[in-house]
Amino acid sequence: MERREITLHGHRVTYTEAGAGPGRPLVLLLHGIAGSGRTWDSVAPALAETAHVLAPDLLGHGESAKPRGDYSLGAYASGVRDLLTALGHESATVVGHSLGGGVAMQFAYQFPERCDRLVLVSSGGLGREVTPVLRAVTLPGAEWVLPVIAHRRVLDGLRAAGSALSRLPVPAKPALREIARGYASLVDTEARAAFVHTVRSVIDVGGQRVDASDRLYLAQTLPTLVVWGGRDSFIPAAHAAHFAALVPTARVEVFERAGHFPHVDEPVRFAAVLRDFLATTEPARLGADDFRDRLVSGV
Repeated sequence: MERREITLHGHRVTYTEAGAGPGRPLVLLLHGIAGSGRTWDSVAPALAETAHVLAPDLLGHGESAKPRGDYSLGAYASGVRDLLTALGHESATVVGHSLGGGVAMQFAYQFPERCDRLVLVSSGGLGREVTPVLRAVTLPGAEWVLPVIAHRRVLDGLRAAGSALSRLPVPAKPALREIARGYASLVDTEARAAFVHTVRSVIDVGGQRVDASDRLYLAQTLPTLVVWGGRDSFIPAAHAAHFAALVPTARVEVFERAGHFPHVDEPVRFAAVLRDFLATTEPARLGADDFRDRLVSGV
C-alpha cells in the first residue's frame, strides 16, 4: 500500500492506493466521521489481491486539507467524483462506512453511471437513531466544549492509560483503537471545525436528519451489499433490516460479534465477504433513460 496525494480545487487530498493493475475492478473505500482512509488498512491488502483499491481521506479528515467550506453529503459525493476523474477512473464499486455510507449512497444517487456496486458498512442515512455522543455535537456551544475535552493534555493522559492497558493479558479491541485515533484527530483546530460542520450537516439533537429511504427504489438494479455489526452501539443493526426491506435484492451480512467497525473487528471475514460479492456480481450502472424512467414511475 502506498500513501499518495493530489491537489483538487486547490486543496490537498491524501489517499491510500493498492493493487493497481489493468483490468482490475476499482474499489473505493470511504471512511466514517473523524476517521481516515487508514481505517481500511487491515482489509486493503486482502482486497488488493484481486482489485485496485483507493482509500481517500475525505476533506476535513486525516491528512487531507481541512478548509472552511461545504461538508454536506452532496459536497463529499462531488469530491469523490472529482477524485476519480482526476485519477482517470470512470467508475468504481463504492464502499462506505458510517458517514462514508451516506456519502456512498449520495454518490450512487448523484452519479449513477459511475457507481458499479454499492457496499454499506454500518451506514448512516437509513434511520433516525444514532449515538447520543454525536447528537450532543449539534447542541449550541459544542464547538467551545470540544477544545477542552480534546485538549492535548487529556489525550496524553488517555495515551498513558492505553499504554498501561496494552500490557494487560487481554489487549484493547482494534475498534477501540480506531475510536481513539478519531478522537485524537480533534486536537487540530481545523479538524474540529470540519468535524462539527460535518456532524451538523447530517445530524440534529433528535438524531440523523438525512434519510435515503425515499430514494432507495433507485438502487433495485444496483448490486448492493450491506454489512453491519450486531453489537453496533453507534447506529443500530436494525437499520440493515430496514434497508433489506426497501431493497430486497440487496445482500445483507450481520457480524453478530462486531460493533460499529465490522471491517476492523473482523477484517478477514469482511475482506472475504467483499471479495465474494465482487466475484459473484456484475457492474450495473443506471443509464440516463433508466434513471428518468425510475424517477417518473417511482419504482
